[in-house]
Parts: sequence; structure tokens; C-alpha cells
Amino acid sequence: MQGIISAVRRNSLAELAGIKAGEKLCAVNGTAVRDIIELSYLVADEKVTLTIEDSAGTVRQLVIEKYADEELGLEFEAAVFDKVTTCYNNCVFCFVDQMIPGMRETLYVRDDDYRLSFLYGNFITLTNLQAADFDRIIKTHMSPLYVSVHATRPEVRCQMMNNRFAGELMERIHKLVDAGISIHTQIVCCPGYNDGEVLEQTYNDLIALAPMVETMAVVPVGITKHREKLTPMRLFSQGEAAAIVDKVTKWQQDCREKFGKSFIYLGDEFYLLAERPLPEALWYDGFPQIENGIGLSRSFLDEWQEAVAKITAFTAGEAAIIPVGTSAYRILHPLLDGFNRKAGSKHRFIAVDNDFFGETINVTGLLVGKDILQAAGKTSRIILPDVVLNQDDLFLDDMTYAEFQQSFGGRVERATTARDLVSLLNK
Repeated sequence: MQGIISAVRRNSLAELAGIKAGEKLCAVNGTAVRDIIELSYLVADEKVTLTIEDSAGTVRQLVIEKYADEELGLEFEAAVFDKVTTCYNNCVFCFVDQMIPGMRETLYVRDDDYRLSFLYGNFITLTNLQAADFDRIIKTHMSPLYVSVHATRPEVRCQMMNNRFAGELMERIHKLVDAGISIHTQIVCCPGYNDGEVLEQTYNDLIALAPMVETMAVVPVGITKHREKLTPMRLFSQGEAAAIVDKVTKWQQDCREKFGKSFIYLGDEFYLLAERPLPEALWYDGFPQIENGIGLSRSFLDEWQEAVAKITAFTAGEAAIIPVGTSAYRILHPLLDGFNRKAGSKHRFIAVDNDFFGETINVTGLLVGKDILQAAGKTSRIILPDVVLNQDDLFLDDMTYAEFQQSFGGRVERATTARDLVSLLNK
């Protein structure tokens, strides 16, 4: 059990009790705590006894009296205090298996932990759940969960995941939804595996469980240049992508008539590859899977237009470049034409080829520091999309933000949203 305290909020009960960052929460009322979910139940009483271990290994007990449900004011390095459950499947499309060797350890972790699914929307396969896990999920009503389905046809899922037990998926989903646990689902679509009739069966099986199965997202497989000794895999052609867009659009129309929502959503890459227009925002129903890349482009485009429309005075600031993936570039670069005309500026998006992962990886979120620097050339101002950095300010190639700033040598800024970007460009 870890339970390392990363921060203690000022004037909180924990600070008043003398608890400090870097110390470890070992137990509450004598019970070892597995995660922050369990912690929330254990500290709900008006009087709790905390077992704390300091950095020197000295253990002490603190009794805290509080209002019912009053927070202690503790923050932790990780949400899970015991070992995170990792994936033991060997999926033919696994992106982690395609990572370049020798990077930071966290890039190779394949978590499959239902707690992280409930807390953060991480997708799980359900192949690791034991009877006790089901009992806990149902008892504490951990809903919704996010499930990697890929295919509901048992033999196809077993083949794709290289796990003879993977075909038990629907029984496990039924067990959850029958207990009132709602589910968001994901399909990593691979040509020749789970497209065509298999995708149609998956859709029919999942829509039959609506509304407890809330959404179904279909994203295309990603292939890097690091696939030595892995199962052969290819990308969808333009024609194949167009056929999937047409089929899913028909399903969406049916769902909107029956349920008032689209239910099934395609990753942006399908529309870009098929050279089809993105659906309007209404068809994304509030973007329930935007963190999965579902509707990111539409959300950005609409937010950009809204932010630009609110500008009362345009400013011709220092020309900036904004690096993006080659797929996003096709729909983003026209945005600056009208802005530049009104402001008299010379800002521009630049398409960055992904040499690190290979040219088949074309999304912005997987760009690395070295490739961005190479594409930027000799320019004096760059605005980075925040999505290229993790919470520790690291690019995927382990370059730090500070190292990037030093190597670039000019003005480096960051934008999280389209609204942020418009604000920076108009300075």
C-alpha cells in the first residue's frame, strides 16, 4: 500500500492535524486503504483515526473529529494505493507494443483497472475482473464504466485479444448492466478483423442494451513504424473509411429517431480519411467521449468560431506558428485565413510529420518535441497545443518543456483550447 500524500490543502483538517506532503496514509480506523474510492467511505464518519508514516518511517496515529462527509484536505500521488491491475491480453492492435524501446516506464504500462475506469474514464477489457471486483463495483455503484469491446462476436474478440477468455464479454456486460451499472464502450476497428458484418453485430448487440450501454465509439487502429515481430496490420483505405462513415451515419439517424441521440460515434480520423465533412455538434450529444478523440475537431472548430466572433478589436501581433498533426492540419489551416485578413497578421498552422512514431501516425496528441522543432525551423514564436505535453511537462520522446524552450530559442506559449489559442493570437 502506498497512499503517498502529494499535497495538504491550507487550513484543512489535515493541516491542522500536522500532516505534511510526502507522508504516507497507512490506514483509516485500522483498515488499510486500497484507493481514494475506499478512502471516501472510510472517512465519512464524524470521528476517524488515521495511521500516518513520515519520511523517516515513524508511524503515528491521529484522531480527527469532523462533520460528517467533511473533507480532510489530502491529495495523493496516485488514486490507487495498492497495485494497479494491468492488462494481460496480447491485442493485435495494442499501441503500447508499438512504442519505441527505452522510454520512461509509464509509457509501457497497460492498465486494466476498473477503479481508473470509474475515476478517469480509462477503458478496461473486463477480462481481469474477479468475483470480488464485480461485487465491489455493484455494491458501491461504480457507474459509469468504460469498456473496450472491439467485437461482441466471441471468436473474433478472442482472436483480436489473444485471450481464450475474452469471448465472455457479453455475459460480463450483462452482469453489470443488470445491476444498474451503465457503460460507455469503445471499438478499435481493424481492417479484416472487426469491421463489416462483425461491426454490424457489435452495434446490434450493444444498442440492444441501451440506455444502460450509453455510447459506442468506433476509432480506427493506429499503426506506428515499430511493429517488428507483431501481427501484420494495415490501415483503412479511403474507400473503406467512407463505407464505414456511410454505415454509421445511417445507424445514427436510426438512433436519433428512436432514442433522441446518436449513440454510436466515429473517431475524427474516419471522416478525415474518407474526406467527408464532420457531423455538426448536435450529433455528438454533448461529446461524452471527447477524451477518446470523438468530436475533438468539431468541438475545436465551433469554439474557434465562437471565440473569433467575440473579438471587438483585432491585433496584428508577432507572427506565430501552431504545430499540429497532418490530419488536423487539413481542417485547421483554413481557420487562420479570415483571422489574418482581419488582424493583418501572419499566423499559420504547420503540419508536423511524425518521424518518431512513423508517418502513419498523424494526430496532434502524439507529436514529440524533436519532430516539432524540426518542423518549426527558424521562427521566433510558437504556440504549442497543450495536448502534446503530459502533466509533468514531458513530450512523448521524454523531452521536457524546459528543454524544448531552450532548443527553440524564441517565444514559446501553450494553448489548451481553441479559445486560448485565439486569445494568444490576438495579443
